[in-house]
Amino acid sequence: MPDPSTYRPRTSEIPTEPGVYRFRDPHGRVIYVGKAKNLRQRLTSYFQHPRHLTPKTHTMVTTAGSVEWTVVGSEQESLQLEYTWIKEFSPRFNIMFRDDKTYPYLAVTMSEQYPRAMVMRGDRRKGTKYFGPFYPARAVRETLDLLLRVFPVRSCTPGVFKRAERSDRPCLLGYIGKCSAPCVGRISPKDHRDLAQQLCDFMAGDGKAAISELQRRMKAAAAEMDYESAARIRDDIKALQRVFERNVVVLDESVDADVFGIEQDDLEAAVQVFHVRGGRIKGQRGWVMEKVEDVSDTGLLQQLLEQVYGDLDDPDRIGAQVWVPWLPEDVEATEAFISGRRGRRVRLTVPQRGPKHELLETVHQNAKQALNLHKVRRAGDVTVRSAGLQQIQDALDLPEPPLRMEGYDNSHVSGTNVVGSMVVFEDGLPKKKDYRRFTVKGEAARDDTSSMYDVISRRFQHYLDELSAEDDLASGEIAAEDAAVSEQRFSYPPSLVVVDGGPPQVAAAQQALTDLGITDVSVVGLAKRLEEVWVPGEEFPVILPRNSEGMFLLQRLRDESHRFAITFHRERRGRGMTESVLDSVPGLGPAKRKALLKHFGSVKRMRQADVEQLQSVKGVGPTLAQAVHAALAP
Repeated sequence: MPDPSTYRPRTSEIPTEPGVYRFRDPHGRVIYVGKAKNLRQRLTSYFQHPRHLTPKTHTMVTTAGSVEWTVVGSEQESLQLEYTWIKEFSPRFNIMFRDDKTYPYLAVTMSEQYPRAMVMRGDRRKGTKYFGPFYPARAVRETLDLLLRVFPVRSCTPGVFKRAERSDRPCLLGYIGKCSAPCVGRISPKDHRDLAQQLCDFMAGDGKAAISELQRRMKAAAAEMDYESAARIRDDIKALQRVFERNVVVLDESVDADVFGIEQDDLEAAVQVFHVRGGRIKGQRGWVMEKVEDVSDTGLLQQLLEQVYGDLDDPDRIGAQVWVPWLPEDVEATEAFISGRRGRRVRLTVPQRGPKHELLETVHQNAKQALNLHKVRRAGDVTVRSAGLQQIQDALDLPEPPLRMEGYDNSHVSGTNVVGSMVVFEDGLPKKKDYRRFTVKGEAARDDTSSMYDVISRRFQHYLDELSAEDDLASGEIAAEDAAVSEQRFSYPPSLVVVDGGPPQVAAAQQALTDLGITDVSVVGLAKRLEEVWVPGEEFPVILPRNSEGMFLLQRLRDESHRFAITFHRERRGRGMTESVLDSVPGLGPAKRKALLKHFGSVKRMRQADVEQLQSVKGVGPTLAQAVHAALAP
C-alpha cells in the first residue's frame, strides 16, 4: 500500500489559485478528480494524520501513488475541466451514477414497421418515444388500456404478432377493438403508423385537440341519429379525459423547469428528475448513485448537476429553471455551467411554498421510493448477500461466515423509559419472529454501557437457561412438559453480535458475555459517525469499504435495531404519558380508563371531547366526566 508521505508535494510548491487536481495510482491510472478555489488549501487537507481523515479519503490517499494539478483562470473553468476529466477517466473514487432501471414508462416503438405501445423499464432505446412519469406502476398500465380504446395500436410481443400473421387470425385485443390488427392486414402500415403518431401527440400534450375532434364527431353522429356511434365516441372521450387528467397542468403554462429530488443514506443516493414543460410533467429520469467519495450535500448536488447537464447534447432538453432541494456549493458557477450548455440563462432555485414546493416534495417521494426499492432488491439477491457475509468473515477473521447475526441498540430520553432491542438477521435477511424487546430498569438504566450490559446479559442468560433445560430433558431429569421446549426462544446463539456504538458499548457487551462464560460468540460495534467497525480490545477500528456488500449488510442490521428500539421506546413513552395524565383523575379506575381509551381511541381525541361526549361512555357519570375533562384541559 503506498505511503502518502512518499508522494506528498511541498506545501510551498502548491499554488493558491483555483484549479483541478488528479490523484493517480502507482500504475498511472486516475482514481480521483477534484476542483478547488485554493489548490494549496484543498490538497494539504488530504495529507493530514490518518485519524483525521474519513475512511474513504484515507483509502483513496493510500491507494494513490501521485498527485498533479492544473491551474485555471476562474472557478467556472475549473468546473468545466473537472467535468471533462471525470467523463474521460471515470475515476473510481468519484461519485458513480447508475441508471435507475426500476421506473416504468409508456413507450411507443416508432422505429418498427408496426409501432408497438407498451410498458417499458430500463435503458432508453433509440427510435422509441417515452412518456411519464407514472406512479404507481399500475397507473401506466391503466393509462395504456384507456388509450387503446381510442388509438388501437399494436401492443403485442413480436412472438404473438408473428403467430397471428401465420394463422391469419388476430389476438383477443383485435377482436374486442383494442388493436387495429395490422398482423392480418386490417390496417395498412402507413395508417397504423399515423395512429401511433396520434397516440404520441396526445401523450406529448396535444390532448385538447384530440378530445375536441372526438366531441365534434360525437355531435355529428347524434345529429344523424346514429346514437350507437355517438355513445361509443362519448366513452372514448371519457377515456381520454381520464388519461389527460393524469398529466394535468400542475403549474402556470409559462413554467419550464427541471425538478430534482434526492434521497440518500451513507452509501447511496437515489435521484429523480421531473421535466416540466408548459406547466406539464413531460418526462422523468432516475439514477441510483454510489457515494464512493465523502462529500457534503451541497457538493453532491453540484457534482450531480454537472454530470446530468454535461451529458445532454440537446439544449432544448434543459429547462429555463432548475428546482433543487438545496443549493449547490457554488451557485453562480453551476448556473453558468448549465446556462452554457443550454445557450440561454438558467436559474437555480429552492421552492419554499405553494404548488412548486408541493411538486418538489412529490419528486422527493419518488426518490425515496426508488432508494427503498433498490435496497430491497439488493438485499434479496442471494449472491450479493453471500458476498457480504464473506466480506464480514474476512474482515473480522471469523472462523465461518456469520449466518446468524444479532443487532442490539438502546433508546431513551434523558435516562427515562430506557429500552433495548434485539434484531436477528439469518443468511443476510431479517428474521422478525426472533426480534425481542427489553425494558431496562434500576441501576442498569443509568447510562448506555450499563443498559447494553443488562440487555446482552439477559439475552444470553436466557440462552444458557434454555440450553440447561434441553440437557435436563435429554438426561430424563425433567419431563418434556416442564421443559417447555416449544416455548424456548433464545436457544439458538448467533455467530456475531453487532451493537450500535463504539468502544464503550463493545466493551460492555463483551464483558457481559465473559461474565456468563460465553466465549464462542464474536462481538463488534458499528459507530455511526465514520461507520467504523470496532472489535473488543483493539486500539484501531476495522475499516470496510463504504460501498462494500459487507458494510451494507452491517448497516442494515444496525439501522434495523435502531428502528426497532425507537419504535418500542415511543410506545412506552406514549403509554407512560397516558397513564400519568389519567391516573391523577379521582374515581377513574383501570376499567373505566380502558373504556374511555377504547371509545375515543387516544388521549388526544379525549381532550377534544366535551363533558357530554365523555358521559356517553358506559360507566362515566357527570361528576367523573367533569373531572376527566378538567384533568385533560390544556
